[in-house]
Amino acid sequence: MTGAPKPKRRRPILTVFLTLIVLLVGSVALYRFVPPPQTWLMTARLFEGSGRDYRWRSLDDISPRLVEAVIASEDSTFCAHAGFDMKAIEKALQTNARAEKRGSGRIRGGSTISQQTAKNVFLWPGRDWIRKGLEAGYTLLIETTWGKRRIMEVYLNVAEWGPGIYGAEAAARHWYGKSAKDLTAREAARLAAILPSPRRYKAAAPGPYVRRRASRVQAAMGTVRNEGLARCVLR
Repeated sequence: MTGAPKPKRRRPILTVFLTLIVLLVGSVALYRFVPPPQTWLMTARLFEGSGRDYRWRSLDDISPRLVEAVIASEDSTFCAHAGFDMKAIEKALQTNARAEKRGSGRIRGGSTISQQTAKNVFLWPGRDWIRKGLEAGYTLLIETTWGKRRIMEVYLNVAEWGPGIYGAEAAARHWYGKSAKDLTAREAARLAAILPSPRRYKAAAPGPYVRRRASRVQAAMGTVRNEGLARCVLR
């Protein structure tokens, strides 16, 4: 007598993988239209006691000078690349290799605004290879489904601009006591200048380093305007 047919073995690994894919694609699709309510970094900072000032604004309610400033400072090829700037990555690798040989020097990043947005919205802080791999996947997805204006809009709204300060509106209120739509070119340049280390530097009454960096950013903003480097964002 033959026994009852054995049930098919489940494939938990495949199920988990497919679930992750659905969650990944679903969250990207959702945030194409809905502001992200919270990020990993915001949560981490709350546990550190930094607080949370996060005020979402549409791109039309943020000064175009700030768009020009972050493109000038962070990613001059933003409108031209498809998520990754291979020249910047190669340059960063070479610089970091030289610094490693010397045993000193600041680690240089080659991330685009698209990569930074993917990291800020969907992933935890860190430099491990798993996170970098997920960052690449999310970057491709948002470049494909969001478009440049939405990427810039999300970036400007979730970027950290001080302890517990997230987004252009909160930053403008905190540092200058005004709305993000009223930022001047000088103020925008100073906000962009502190982005690499927003918890270390101040945009208002800045020290010598931020003043020098902001001056270079403001000068580069003219190039952004004259050469149309923000054309994919600014109407």
